[in-house]
Amino acid sequence: SCLADERVDQRTCLICGDRATGLHYGIISCEGCKGFFKRSICNKRVYRCSRDKNCVMSRKQRNRCQYCRLLKCLQMGMNRKAIREDGMPGGRNKSIGPVQISEEEIERIMSGQEFEGEANMSWSNNGDSDHSSPGNGVSESNQPSPVSTPSSSRSVELNGFAALRDQYLGTPVSTHYQYLPHLFSYSAHSALVAPQPRSLDPQSHSLISQLVCAEDLEPLGTPMLIEDGYKVTQAELFALLCRLADELLFRQIAWIKKLPFFCELSIKDYTCLLSSTWQELILLSSLTVYSKQIFGDLADVTSKYSPSDDELHRFSEEGMEVMERLIYLFRKFNQLKVSNEEYACMKAINFLNQ
Repeated sequence: SCLADERVDQRTCLICGDRATGLHYGIISCEGCKGFFKRSICNKRVYRCSRDKNCVMSRKQRNRCQYCRLLKCLQMGMNRKAIREDGMPGGRNKSIGPVQISEEEIERIMSGQEFEGEANMSWSNNGDSDHSSPGNGVSESNQPSPVSTPSSSRSVELNGFAALRDQYLGTPVSTHYQYLPHLFSYSAHSALVAPQPRSLDPQSHSLISQLVCAEDLEPLGTPMLIEDGYKVTQAELFALLCRLADELLFRQIAWIKKLPFFCELSIKDYTCLLSSTWQELILLSSLTVYSKQIFGDLADVTSKYSPSDDELHRFSEEGMEVMERLIYLFRKFNQLKVSNEEYACMKAINFLNQ
């Protein structure tokens, strides 16, 4: 029994060689590869390898090439049918073991053809009722997901804004980052139907005008312009992010004090509402009125920061999930073309709805 316990402790992930935590989707693997496989399959991601599709998979290098990591997951027998369709924790069937699939089927999965076929079948069976979200990775227009090029997943967490800036503002990122993934497979197209315009009564129109006037639409004052060729250090980047967060928070406080009903709020209510909503207020303003600076100028700064391998390794796997949702929100807001009036109303509703 002691020998058996020792063997369990010495189990290693069949994908990267890291310490295994159990049987995941049919094979012995670590938490990192388990989560990567689940995200790749649930979000129907398609990756590319810029080398010979034979990259080394180890604990330190597993994030270097997402294509080769997913390829090895499939080659070692990870069973995508064992993943729950709702994306919730826990496999669909604990008794499902590893699977051996043909090279042709692996190629179909890696190229995205298998996902497209399943999506077409789903559309024909269920009708046009799906909506693009971080959980499904299929666009409403049923277009193939954009492919991702290999790079460190954790490097993307720091430099993902540069790739977004490239899509949003049409400004090319530096050559050093030309292999950054397009990150996530959410379509910029939407099946949303524009609502019919409705006339507002004078009182509502006046209130909306006051809400718009309360917002400071001036560009952010935090300097975010860096000379070409300058290498930003981690300390400089964090200092900039702290200054930017301070300014964004200060502007939200100033906005609240300019609201037409602010004088009716007690100190207790004001403090409670602010402490409950400041994160959402900053996020909402960053996605709308300050989006060109956040996803433009800040992208230039992050692209000039090159983290070391040790720094990359210390970033958590959950960071990708956070960036994933942020980019999903960015694309949705960009596609909706939110007006200043709509933004002001959303912000006020969010502030008061606690």
